[in-house]
Amino acid sequence: MGRLPFLKVKGTRIVDESGKPVILKGVALGGWLMMEGYMLSGRNIPERDFKSALAKAQGPAAMEDFTRSFRETFIREDDIRTIKAWGANCIRIPFNYRVLEFEDRPFSLNEEGLRCLDNVIRWCRKHSIYCILDMHAAPGAQNEDWHSDCSGKPEFFNNDFNKDRYLRLWHFIAEHYKDESAIAGFDILNEPVVPFDKEGEVRDLYERATKEIRDSDKSHIIFLEGNFWGQRLKFLGKPKDKNTAYSIHAYPPADFTFNWELDLAYPCRAYGLRWNKTRLSLLAKQYAAHMERIGAPLYVGEFGVNWRGGHYGELKWTSDMLSVFRKYGFHWTYWTYKTVANPVFPDGIYRYVKNAAWVNRKGPVTGWENFYTLWPKEKGKIIYSWRTENFSRNEKLLSVLKRYF
Repeated sequence: MGRLPFLKVKGTRIVDESGKPVILKGVALGGWLMMEGYMLSGRNIPERDFKSALAKAQGPAAMEDFTRSFRETFIREDDIRTIKAWGANCIRIPFNYRVLEFEDRPFSLNEEGLRCLDNVIRWCRKHSIYCILDMHAAPGAQNEDWHSDCSGKPEFFNNDFNKDRYLRLWHFIAEHYKDESAIAGFDILNEPVVPFDKEGEVRDLYERATKEIRDSDKSHIIFLEGNFWGQRLKFLGKPKDKNTAYSIHAYPPADFTFNWELDLAYPCRAYGLRWNKTRLSLLAKQYAAHMERIGAPLYVGEFGVNWRGGHYGELKWTSDMLSVFRKYGFHWTYWTYKTVANPVFPDGIYRYVKNAAWVNRKGPVTGWENFYTLWPKEKGKIIYSWRTENFSRNEKLLSVLKRYF
């Protein structure tokens, strides 16, 4: 396949090298290079705690074997080819900083993890689909949740050493990939969370990271996420770097999309408000107006819904969201590509619906913590189960997404 043109920001649009507008539309590879418990039908414990417990139960070699096998199997080249065939033009790649740097050896490159990232970018280049590199977990964790690999006490913004590790990593990533046009850009920090009166610290860090990237990479777009799980943007002001886009995440209302309130069907009433397309459009309009004022594009890096058979308005919500994004020219990636089917949080387009011993929905131990006892004696079956052909594709959801790719 031919080389993809570099993308860049031009006002509120993203354009290619010829100046042709491009709307990025695709899916995220959640749960792969930053593992999340619910995606494997288990508790949302941090990835590092899970791997520590696995190493304690089966030994460090088994833990390394598990990590390598999961990375090589959960996402493969065929998955990139599939996403491209759907009509998508973008893949968001969330990764834990530990993919590139050993936790106990600061500034020491993890060559095996880098090869994994190199491979998926090579596949994107081969199949002519853009990707966005998303640092989903920063050193010390940028919020208190499991998806930043945190045990409840984030140690990123209050720790200068961790921030230095973060900045050096982005300097390395920018230098390593500066000539790779299949990368649309760098989503430099997933869902930071700081008190509102300290948002200036996020802005200042973004400016420092931008300088590190631009030291060697003048081409790639830098995506900046808002504070409070990607919701608040105004504190960032106008971007100082012209090749910058802003990013939000959109799951409104979470009681419905995450299935926290059972039997809630969209359109619905939640948090004292009526949620329907009009409400979603009103929210989007406020973001669109802000982006017009500051002159930058908006990328919805995550949106998605828990699947309950399509009986609770899941398809209507997805269609309404995509219609609103199209109306306001937002870029987007759906969360997420594949998961073990679960009762809460967004499901994948591909869902593993079987109840194998390592899923064990009946409990008391469910999901990935079963690997502590089942690995390595069942590892062959477990590894095979991770292949996408063993997952069920949600054709109804995919049909909605395809209308907007």
